[in-house]
Amino acid sequence: MPKSFKSPSLLGHPWHWYWLALAVIALDIVTKVWAVERFMYGPELQIIPGLLQFTYAENYGAAFSFLADAGGWQRWFFGAVALGFSAMVIVWLWRLPAAKRWEPIALALILGGAIGNLWDRILLGYVRDFISVYYGSWHFPVFNVADMAISIGAAMLVIELLFFAESKDAEKSAEV
Repeated sequence: MPKSFKSPSLLGHPWHWYWLALAVIALDIVTKVWAVERFMYGPELQIIPGLLQFTYAENYGAAFSFLADAGGWQRWFFGAVALGFSAMVIVWLWRLPAAKRWEPIALALILGGAIGNLWDRILLGYVRDFISVYYGSWHFPVFNVADMAISIGAAMLVIELLFFAESKDAEKSAEV
């Protein structure tokens, strides 16, 4: 059977990228449940005193609590945006060549993080955050595993665009 007519196996391209996204979702949900049980009514846990702690926070807005005080409509707006974006990333992953590695890993991290936060937003109306980075009186907004996955995936896409795009263009022109 020609390669173009062969359907992907369960662990073949692009399924393994979806499995990575599912692992991010599972890790995100498990850590959020742990954080709720451990920190919702209890004290923070200092990991690195003066720098990193686990705590509990509810984010009713988007990144950095953007529009958190908007009255409730933002729950559905940001949910719809995350759902549409996730659908786009699912299709993007499906269309990538099987030989690619960096880009699909980045997209799978972003997809898993987006769905992890979407889960909270739809079910609870807010996103559960628990990782707090601070120094003295300066505090970075509290975040979660999904936020880390989205940030790492986005950074990977930027790195690819800035440092690897020229080598791809050179490869394409060499093939012609």
